[in-house]
Amino acid sequence: MSVSKEKVNQEKKSPESTGNIKISEEVIAIVSGIAASEVNGVAGMSSSFASGIAELLGKKSLAKGVKVDLSETSTTIGVSLVVEYGCKIPDVAWEVQEKVKKAVETMTGLEVLEVNIFVDGLIMAKEEKAAESEKE
Repeated sequence: MSVSKEKVNQEKKSPESTGNIKISEEVIAIVSGIAASEVNGVAGMSSSFASGIAELLGKKSLAKGVKVDLSETSTTIGVSLVVEYGCKIPDVAWEVQEKVKKAVETMTGLEVLEVNIFVDGLIMAKEEKAAESEKE
């Protein structure tokens, strides 16, 4: 049985099994992106140039900044983040790892081997920016 880059076959062994369940990389990336964006201290997801252009054209991707590598029953996920200035980066990264792993394993049944975090930038929190602009 071959596994394509875009799909993973996940078989649930049960007496009433009628076939395979296929979960795309895009679905896993969306679940990961939503889970990561819910963590306090995450200002946003970092993206490649191509996805940045797509976003400008109105095609917002919930999978922005997420790379998924699949095997038949497990996955490795890379998440690229922009973190709010003043947050403890290791704490934010650890919480993102935990939330992404839990969300993907719960929703897909796949084992998450690794969640690798790449902090690509810092941004000032919205409240701090608003306070600074009021002072000027």
